Amino acid sequence: VQDHKVALVAEFLRAQAGSMLACDFLTVETAFLQRIYVLFFISLATRRIEFLACTTNPDGGWVAQQARNLALGLDVRTTPARFLIRDRDAKFSRPFDAVLRSEGMRVIRTPIMAPNANAYAERVIETMRAECLDWTLILGRGHLDRTLRTYAEHYNRQRPHRAVGLAPPLAVARISGPVAPRDVRRRDLLGGLIHEYQGAA
Repeated sequence: VQDHKVALVAEFLRAQAGSMLACDFLTVETAFLQRIYVLFFISLATRRIEFLACTTNPDGGWVAQQARNLALGLDVRTTPARFLIRDRDAKFSRPFDAVLRSEGMRVIRTPIMAPNANAYAERVIETMRAECLDWTLILGRGHLDRTLRTYAEHYNRQRPHRAVGLAPPLAVARISGPVAPRDVRRRDLLGGLIHEYQGAA
């Protein structure tokens, strides 16, 4: 009976994934020992980072404004977002939830002290740290904002994801065919921390 329930829940989540987003905060310490908070949203179906923003003071007004900014960008989605998964962090204010509800989204709060309930967001945090933030000395909020926007663009357009068949979330149709090694071009991002490779036209 328990296995049957787990299978039903997994099937439901797969069916709903196209309309689900998850969000979370991560913190970054700068070279000058300033703590900066990063709020990000990710689509569960495509693994696309939909939106991110940085601040040193994540009060209720700022968080609600980020929800409005997210809503503006969601208008271009083919599948409307119907659910948002978030934890019970006090930084997620009532106005934050109200903005999302006004956009037709249902806010799902995870159980207390259960990070696995928001596993997609936790995985993105781990990936951002392992591939970018742990290797970069951040000088301030502006520097962090530029770094994360560059990384998010790479994450969405170039980085392969196992969950979507080793394709990037925003894969561009490419003509497949053999490419000679001398025709491969490398583009360095973030001072050479990340390399992107592409066949010459």
